[in-house]
Amino acid sequence: MASTGSRYFSLFLDMLASERGAAVNTLDAYRRDLEDYAGYLASVGEKPETANAALLRGFLESIAERGLSPASGARRLSAVRQFHKFLYSEGYAAQDPTASLSGPRKARPLPKTLSIDQVDRLIEAAREACTREGGSPSERLRALRMHCLLELLYASGLRVSELVALPKSAARTRESLIVVRGKGSKERLVPLTEAAKEAARIYLAELEAQGRAAGPWLFPSDSESGHLTRQAFARDLKAAAGAAGLRGDAISPHVLRHAFASHLLQNGADLRLIQELLGHADISTTQIYTHVLDERMKALVRDLHPLSES
Repeated sequence: MASTGSRYFSLFLDMLASERGAAVNTLDAYRRDLEDYAGYLASVGEKPETANAALLRGFLESIAERGLSPASGARRLSAVRQFHKFLYSEGYAAQDPTASLSGPRKARPLPKTLSIDQVDRLIEAAREACTREGGSPSERLRALRMHCLLELLYASGLRVSELVALPKSAARTRESLIVVRGKGSKERLVPLTEAAKEAARIYLAELEAQGRAAGPWLFPSDSESGHLTRQAFARDLKAAAGAAGLRGDAISPHVLRHAFASHLLQNGADLRLIQELLGHADISTTQIYTHVLDERMKALVRDLHPLSES
């Protein structure tokens, strides 16, 4: 990939792989489209973090001039849109230059999610792994960590980047809510279930008993950040899914975040509440979950309307 902004392109592809569970073929397709865009940026001497709408229009014109098919152009535009949305949401760029850019768009797909039964199976398998006899201390700690991660993620709907960077104080609280610093350094309150607090307490106790609790992080690691990376969690999560009899390629940290939101809506939570819990700046981002509301409204009409068929 061209050197211009190569770090940002790599970070974006890492996010697709770890948070969204993108398949190898999908990542390769994104990489090819972004290489094309990086080449254009290099040719005009620009950087992705300072790109504006005029530059993006120039890129679209270059696609047309090269005689690429409308489908290829739409795919490149989709990749570039998501890339710039990532730069803006992660704070790497001051604006999203594609926000006002017109172009062909595909219908927004429904988010991948899991059923309540599937989440129960995943967490139960992780819980059972913690009590398995014959393992080494490291294996026990790893099992307790996975159980803790799953309980916390499903209880709170945290972004994976927020989850892996939790401080140890999150495992010591007696409150049912904790403060999390999310995108743009914005703070919000997220809930903790009793099961999540208990899993965190047991994990932290084992971490301290094994003398591995140095530093501020609840999930310490030898990584550059000092805590567990989202890539490592995504990898371990797929293994945990396999142990629960679930397809590893259908599960990622982002899928569990979707499950948190979908299951709350399914059980009657308000969309505005979900927006606050997920840390979405705009309600339009949260509206991707309205398919759950649509199904609930259909069921209500079917069950309650006096003229509906019994």
